[in-house]
Amino acid sequence: MLAAVYHGPEDIRVEEVAIPGIEPGELLVRVEAASICGTDLRILHGAHRKYPSGTVRIPGHEVAGTVVETGQGVTGYQAGTRVFVAPNWGCGHCRQCVSGNNNLCANYGAIGITQDGAFADYLCVPASAVRQGNVVPLSTDVDAAQAAQIEPLACVLRGQDALHIQPGETALVMGAGPIGILHIKLARLRGAGRILVSEPAVDRLERTLLMGADAGVNPLEQDLVAFIQHETAGAGASVVIVAAPSHAAQEAALQSAAIGGRINFFGGLPKDRPLIQFDSNLVHYKELVVTGTTACSTADCRRAVEIVNSGYLDLSDLISQRFPLSQAGAAFVAAEDRRSLKIIFEPRG
Repeated sequence: MLAAVYHGPEDIRVEEVAIPGIEPGELLVRVEAASICGTDLRILHGAHRKYPSGTVRIPGHEVAGTVVETGQGVTGYQAGTRVFVAPNWGCGHCRQCVSGNNNLCANYGAIGITQDGAFADYLCVPASAVRQGNVVPLSTDVDAAQAAQIEPLACVLRGQDALHIQPGETALVMGAGPIGILHIKLARLRGAGRILVSEPAVDRLERTLLMGADAGVNPLEQDLVAFIQHETAGAGASVVIVAAPSHAAQEAALQSAAIGGRINFFGGLPKDRPLIQFDSNLVHYKELVVTGTTACSTADCRRAVEIVNSGYLDLSDLISQRFPLSQAGAAFVAAEDRRSLKIIFEPRG
């Protein structure tokens, strides 16, 4: 089969490799669509801790496909079933796993991270993932490229669960990349009355106004807090989502939030510079709730599948380009371009 294989920093090669053989409890899935995300770009640049020097591995963890073979002992799946595969599984017995937060398991495994992933014609789903419910049936009429975005949607769903958005509230989304746009779409689905966006890239900012945002600001050219005050008649934003790895955005979130507002630090900061100037008096006197969320659990993924299967959330406008695996180099270049949103591999073109 064809695969895009990581051999080291800036070295991903399109190669012919053997189709994975499956063991008892495993599934073999033919990949219909796999999406490039920021984690894959960090892998490309040699900046992921699970890809130490000398690692040779197939990346890719945002994936939808069709079951083609089931291992001995597998029940509930059969060849021809279209599926989404939640990428992360835990040890299954620690406190985080048994509470449904397997994304926080200290001994997690992940497709495309700790084992070969989805940038290939076929993907082997390990027995642990099958057993823990990571393989979820898809509706037959869902586009595979949209289904491949279920994992980032699940991450966004987890972030917004922490915010308890109420119908009619004003939400501020800081950052208008693919994740920011997913936040806009989901906040609207949850009943946000007004959605504001802060984004320094002009083309991205303009695009959000076509994809569900009500108003936007370039924080490099305008005073963000003054903009929020104007748009909310002085109240501030009920909910603030920092969907970018930005120190300035996290600091501005505290000033932009309304009294009693809720803030989610969705985008992590660089590990070598994780500190911000945090005005705790704003939290104290405005009674703010500041939260953080990371990745998504299998339960989050299963709920995201239900949303996509329902047809209530259209993700098609997030897809910028589709590439066959044979053009992996061009696909990664496109994914680095800030004008792009989601870049999709369709292995057979």
